[in-house]
Amino acid sequence: MSQPLRNDDPSLRHAWHPLCRSSDVATTPRSEGLLGESWVLWRDPTGEVRAFRDQCPHRLAPLSLGQCELSGIRCGYHGWRFDESGQCVEIPALGHDAVIPPRARLSAPAGVMESHGMVFLAPETPVSPRPSLSVDGDTSFTRGDLPVLRSRACAGLLADNFLDVAHFPFVHAKTFGADEEREVPPYHVERDGLTFSASYEHDFANREDPAVASGLRPLIQRRRLTYRYTAPFHLELAIEFLDAGGTNVIGFFLTPEDGETVRIYSSLWRDDLDGSSERMQAAIDFEVEVVEEDLALQSRYEGLSLPLDPTIELHTRADRTTLELRRVLADFVDLASSAPHA
Repeated sequence: MSQPLRNDDPSLRHAWHPLCRSSDVATTPRSEGLLGESWVLWRDPTGEVRAFRDQCPHRLAPLSLGQCELSGIRCGYHGWRFDESGQCVEIPALGHDAVIPPRARLSAPAGVMESHGMVFLAPETPVSPRPSLSVDGDTSFTRGDLPVLRSRACAGLLADNFLDVAHFPFVHAKTFGADEEREVPPYHVERDGLTFSASYEHDFANREDPAVASGLRPLIQRRRLTYRYTAPFHLELAIEFLDAGGTNVIGFFLTPEDGETVRIYSSLWRDDLDGSSERMQAAIDFEVEVVEEDLALQSRYEGLSLPLDPTIELHTRADRTTLELRRVLADFVDLASSAPHA
């Protein structure tokens, strides 16, 4: 039987994880935590993101306290300089003709990539698909980023929460859940390897629609929710407003920072706000409220792990997406166990 999945499970080293937003990476070193390790990253003169363990091999000092030079980085402790490949090319204390020890190189991840405004890193050979977003590059959508949230939480449980529609009327009663239907209509989950999607329609209270205030449309309207999931913690929800028109895509990207902490990167893509920055900011503020309602519950879990054995919990037909999440992650763990290690 599969063991419960924790933030620090070794299998997660074989996956793509969001490390930060692309806009956060500059020509100065930046440190980010992932799976109990710190990674230093910067953007070289060509614009490419470079990333290595945030640790100089000499005295294990944080490289992020140094500075970027040419395409590489110089340690701020003893001045050792490393090129863009991570190889040490200068040790000032040994002079210009020094022989550089072969071990004087930085620890590199298996991969670094950028997609839909995020930087992703795989510590070891990834078995999960490269993350993508359905509306990436679609110029009809305007993007808005929520502030990065950091919380005591389990990344697996947060993914479960994002996919769970039955909690809306209860956890989100103060935001959008008060007028939500409590019964979850039947829906189908379509799986493809370590990804899946699910879609269904229901009635909801569209308080954002300006036509409601003017009386042109009723408050209770119809919408279609389409969830897309990629293992381990990359999630997307497309909300199509069937009466008012337009689509709201929510990206939800989770970084297991350490055994008890998760960073949450969430962004909105909207094609129904007519370019209004005020309406986008209002939408962002609303989504922050929604996530904070979730975190008020999720941060209180005593055991920060997601059960992957389906017999541990009780499941109903309303739990098809969250049950599929457990199945996909169990398969991911099995694949990661046989993947090559660095």
